[in-house]
Amino acid sequence: MSEAGALENIVNQQVILAMKAHDAERTTTLRLIKNALKNKAIEKREAPTDAESQQVLATMIKQRRDSIDQYTKGNRPELAAKEAAEIVVIEEFLPKALDEAALQALVTEAVATVAAASGKTPTSKEMGQVIKAVQAKLQAASLRAEGRVVSELVKKALAG
Repeated sequence: MSEAGALENIVNQQVILAMKAHDAERTTTLRLIKNALKNKAIEKREAPTDAESQQVLATMIKQRRDSIDQYTKGNRPELAAKEAAEIVVIEEFLPKALDEAALQALVTEAVATVAAASGKTPTSKEMGQVIKAVQAKLQAASLRAEGRVVSELVKKALAG
């Protein structure tokens, strides 16, 4: 998917397949993805890059996780389940999320990199630098991880 707009083409094909299969929920979610990507293209006035498309999808997932929290607090499990199902469909179009053990290894590596660059062990004041280093490593390897999880692991690594 190196060309701009490639993800949008894949989503369009998936919409057609879901419609033919009479899968209403999947079709609806795919159309939401398609609209979000189209809105990004309109905003930029050109097709979004792969990284920008992935950012759009990551934002959609974050919004749905927030909604799940709200629905769970509001005792609406059927709406929370609908949002969770949408997350599953959206995640199909993103690179695989890193598991916590692999992410912990990346955080440890980033702490060592920042320590080597500054000549001293990083403290909580350098948390931003370490997070940026982790994000750079994730992006270079075409991987993804939730920002909140990265932040918690970096905080633990710097505290310990």
